[in-house]
Amino acid sequence: MMGLLHGAGHEIVSDCALADAAVINTCGFLASAARESSREIAKLIVLKRAGKLKKIVVAGCLAQRSGGALLKKFPGIDSLLGLSAEGGITAALKTKTVRVDAPPAALCAPKARMTATLPHSVYLKIADGCDNRCSYCAIPGIRGPFRSKPVEDVVAEARALAANGAREISLIAQDTTLYGTDLYGKVSLVRLLRELVKTKGVRWLRLMYAYPDRIDDSLLRFIADNPKICRYVDMPVQHASDHVLKLMNRRSTQESLAETVRRLRRIRDMALRTTFMAGFPGEMRKDFKILKDFLLREKFDSAAIFAFSPEKGTPAWALSGKIPAAVRNRRADELARLQSRVVDGLNRELAGKTVTVLMDSPSCGRMESQAPDVDGHVEIQSSAPLRAGDFIKAKIVSARGYARKAVFVSKLP
Repeated sequence: MMGLLHGAGHEIVSDCALADAAVINTCGFLASAARESSREIAKLIVLKRAGKLKKIVVAGCLAQRSGGALLKKFPGIDSLLGLSAEGGITAALKTKTVRVDAPPAALCAPKARMTATLPHSVYLKIADGCDNRCSYCAIPGIRGPFRSKPVEDVVAEARALAANGAREISLIAQDTTLYGTDLYGKVSLVRLLRELVKTKGVRWLRLMYAYPDRIDDSLLRFIADNPKICRYVDMPVQHASDHVLKLMNRRSTQESLAETVRRLRRIRDMALRTTFMAGFPGEMRKDFKILKDFLLREKFDSAAIFAFSPEKGTPAWALSGKIPAAVRNRRADELARLQSRVVDGLNRELAGKTVTVLMDSPSCGRMESQAPDVDGHVEIQSSAPLRAGDFIKAKIVSARGYARKAVFVSKLP
């Protein structure tokens, strides 16, 4: 949408006080995300009533999921664009538009693109939608079935991003490990990666949102043999109890998850990120203990931890054995404390090591084990001038939680 607006002659500003129109791209698959989106919409409506905005356009998942109900709640919205209606953004600034469309049957490269991140580190969507049907998740009902972007489109987009200064590309989808099944009749992630590693100027390709039971030997071999693929896999496991995993409609078992972790760890310097969910309906104390023991034993480098959020319209909404919110939150807090202990141990091993860092600013950057936005940072002490986008070698001198400090050693070409 930003690319289309820029191409149509609109100027993108970050301060709403300077804008004629505001476009909010919403998340809506969790109740907490819907509340956050609603708060932002309410703020924009206050500005519009004060005469500081002429138009408010709401797009994205909440627009798709809530539709007319959102317009009733916020009559100050001028236009509502569903998931396949982003091409109507320029028209939405001229007229009152309501378009809540079903997700498209095919996914292709965007007609225009303006990166919202720093130009050296960007996200590249390789697929959208999901076929996994986890019982707690509303995404299939919002974003539709899994759809891959053709290899040639992904490669062309990567080249364009590299030409604009990208040195790190994070590959994203609801399930990156399912890539290509809809287009080519089989999983084709390695086929895609084989083309992407040829992208000149890009040093790191990062794999996000990998489904644990689809991480096969061919993918592991490709990661091990290609230095451009980060020794980093984001692999949401959600739980470790076979009982809870079955209720979640996950294919994994505790044994299969542990085996996948072992296979990944055979790759030297491999870092693993995951997601844990506490308080799922039917989670008994023994299930929670299994999860805690798994967390402590497998020692993930980074973990996002959530209390279960009941979402209307999902199978989990109707499950028996519901756990009170206070208990869900208490269990999530306990998992967070245990993960903190894990990270403290990993930090002790990290002290004194020399690592590669991608600078996000003249004073802060990230190791290969740290994805943008979610895994913390490294503060660099250096007398040499550094810029965002520089790759350097640095020696870790201290670490607390996900914030590390290091001294500059040398620049990399």
